[in-house]
Amino acid sequence: MDFSGKVVVITGASSGIGAACAAAFAQHSAALVLVGRNRPNLERVAQQCRELAGGEPLVICADVSVDADVERIVTDTVDKHGRIDVLVNNAGITSVGGLGGGVAALDAVMATNTRAPYLLAGLALPHLARSRGNVVNVSSCLSTKPNTMLMPYCMSKAALDMFTKCLALEAGPQGVRVNAVNPGPVRTEIFRRAGVSAADNERLYAGLEGALPLGRVADAAEVADLVVYLASARARSVTGACYPIDCGLLLGENTTI
Repeated sequence: MDFSGKVVVITGASSGIGAACAAAFAQHSAALVLVGRNRPNLERVAQQCRELAGGEPLVICADVSVDADVERIVTDTVDKHGRIDVLVNNAGITSVGGLGGGVAALDAVMATNTRAPYLLAGLALPHLARSRGNVVNVSSCLSTKPNTMLMPYCMSKAALDMFTKCLALEAGPQGVRVNAVNPGPVRTEIFRRAGVSAADNERLYAGLEGALPLGRVADAAEVADLVVYLASARARSVTGACYPIDCGLLLGENTTI
């Protein structure tokens, strides 16, 4: 797979799956636009990409839940590169709790996980149509597997899956493909950032490893490989698909997260 001359925008690129996507696309010679809220982490990821491929990523410190920041992502990218070929909507947050947590938690999660990809894809679509590019949304297997303690997150990812399918229908006639990857448990910092202690986080992953059919959880690089495939010409006939990568989580009722 070769992304030479292709401009790839990755949100949430400062850590976890986003950082792994940045490294993977760098290895395939993409011109990278790295978006995140944590500038020091973004700069570290950018340096890793330079060491891998020698290119110079465009680093954009932005909060995708802020409309003006989303608009700036597109403007800065087009000002520098003149095009957008791939949009990876990866930025995401979670909130631990159910209905009793109140509506503020839902609003915050939906703003980042659902509204931001909707707005960013809409602004990027004219550029993607010109390049006959594509969108890859990073969703979750919890879009279809309910969890009462992650209710807002589950809702946001279910909405993201439907957005993926609807946008694939709308953008297909313009030559733009839209797909999603739906990871199960992946060792990232998402639960730690939601307030889970280091010890509880480790117990969570250890319990998942014992419960999942494959006896392991995925790492971020594996998810990135699937993102790169869907963004590549090898997947040129794939659109409107939501691909699970979950170590078997969705196979049985005895596996929970």
